[in-house]
Amino acid sequence: MLLAMAKLQRCAVLVRGVNVGGHNRLPMQEFAAVLGQLGCVDVRTYLQSGNAVVTADPTELSERVEQALVAAFDLTVRVLVRTAAELAAVVAGNPFPKRVKEPKRLHVAFLSAVPSRQLLNGLRPERYAPDELGVGAQELYLSYDGGSQQSKLTGATLEKALAPIAVTARNWTTVLALRDLTAAGQPPNA
Repeated sequence: MLLAMAKLQRCAVLVRGVNVGGHNRLPMQEFAAVLGQLGCVDVRTYLQSGNAVVTADPTELSERVEQALVAAFDLTVRVLVRTAAELAAVVAGNPFPKRVKEPKRLHVAFLSAVPSRQLLNGLRPERYAPDELGVGAQELYLSYDGGSQQSKLTGATLEKALAPIAVTARNWTTVLALRDLTAAGQPPNA
């Protein structure tokens, strides 16, 4: 039992492409219940966009949540999990520190796997100017000059270029909130 307890960590569960424009509806209260049924404890959802913070063993949690969402909601979506330490590293690794004052213009695209150098080279950041792209460990930093709505640098564009790697992006405000919630274990204000 002690071994199992040692694997428990505070984690953020990021569901890709839910509750966007009325598609892939995932009620957060029911999502929290599903996470609880999987053995996650201290489950908290954040916003209505597929974010949860849990205490769980992160090993294979993505796959388990994906399977549970199919079973519970007939919802086939990708799920990415980041531990408190990983989220802290994401924030610390931000290559665009001047952009943090405009958190809606700074996003992090979380990746389901580490992309090869060949895939990353295929992105060719100059295509997206004046928007900028920064590379992290298992994430990409997206700095939007005029906002993400007008940009060609989208999650869908990145996912197409990095296939079969799944991509889900969060704005800087959400990234900071998830980092803080996983670090402190405090319930969100949402």
